[in-house]
Amino acid sequence: MAVYVSNIVINTGTTFNQSFTLENINTNSVIDLSNYTIKSEMRKHPGSATGVTTFTSTIASAAGGVVTIGLSTTQTASLKPGRYVYDVLLTDNSGVRDRVVEGMVIVSQGATR
Repeated sequence: MAVYVSNIVINTGTTFNQSFTLENINTNSVIDLSNYTIKSEMRKHPGSATGVTTFTSTIASAAGGVVTIGLSTTQTASLKPGRYVYDVLLTDNSGVRDRVVEGMVIVSQGATR
């Protein structure tokens, strides 16, 4: 699978959800995710062992190739404003792992609390 690059913005103190539809780059058809599990994390830089935030990650529609990542209001409230990296990792039934989405995260703090 190819890696799709998508930069996202997370506002502190708000609920965050982002969906991605995964497609085959050769045929533009959706990828059937029936035999996959998903995991997604963000951190300050790829090698960072501390400060990891784990997204709630779901396969929203296996047949439709849709995955969703999210954070609760409590989780976003604890984030420090700044720039981070994230990715979405799929694992098939045989243990083969593929990074399918990656990018930068901008955490922005609003004025209203």
